[in-house]
Amino acid sequence: MPLIPIPFRALVIGSSGTIGTAFVELLQADPECTEVFGIHRSSASPIDYQDLSTIEEAAKTFAGEAPFQLIINTIGILHSADWMPEKKLDDLNAQQLQTLLQVNTIGPGLTIKYFSKLLDPAGSVMATLSAKVGSIEDNRLGGWFSYRASKAALNMLIKTASIEFARTKPNTALVALHPGTVNSRLSKPFKGEQIGRPALDAASDMLAVLLSLQKTDSGSFLSYSGEKLPW
Repeated sequence: MPLIPIPFRALVIGSSGTIGTAFVELLQADPECTEVFGIHRSSASPIDYQDLSTIEEAAKTFAGEAPFQLIINTIGILHSADWMPEKKLDDLNAQQLQTLLQVNTIGPGLTIKYFSKLLDPAGSVMATLSAKVGSIEDNRLGGWFSYRASKAALNMLIKTASIEFARTKPNTALVALHPGTVNSRLSKPFKGEQIGRPALDAASDMLAVLLSLQKTDSGSFLSYSGEKLPW
């Protein structure tokens, strides 16, 4: 039996981004979702991974709206105006690595810490967007050092927290979710407009996976198709 009950309430973190916006739109149109909240850097209760103190404060703000049966975190960074993913080891630099670890690993990890307290103990799912390139076993091309490392570290945080949740939140599934290539700002420099799927299609696929999760799926690294990916 799926963990998320019908009806359910949802919270989308990073709701101003391409995928986050798509999730909010889908959930608002879903008759089985009675209420959906969105939070981002410019929302009334902002969450900004460049200022990690905002994570706990945002969670406190939403405590009055709890419990949620579904929480989805879509925040992540691949490149900036100053740098692109590294093509070779000589491109590795401390500032880029620190930034990606903060946004892709530390921020999401602290988000799990604080926002998981808002989950419905009777049945809930918390998903964090990861990336297949964060898979150590699947890494055959090399490059993208900082992004790969930050997502691999995120995956470890999720897996480790899920082991604790099995004891403390046995009716919650905590998962890492790979969205595939989506036509977004993140993928635009990498032909995302040509090879990426529309964000609504990607979000629809991922939402279908999340709504079907069971207890035994907690601690999994899942693709948008529901396939379990290697760590």
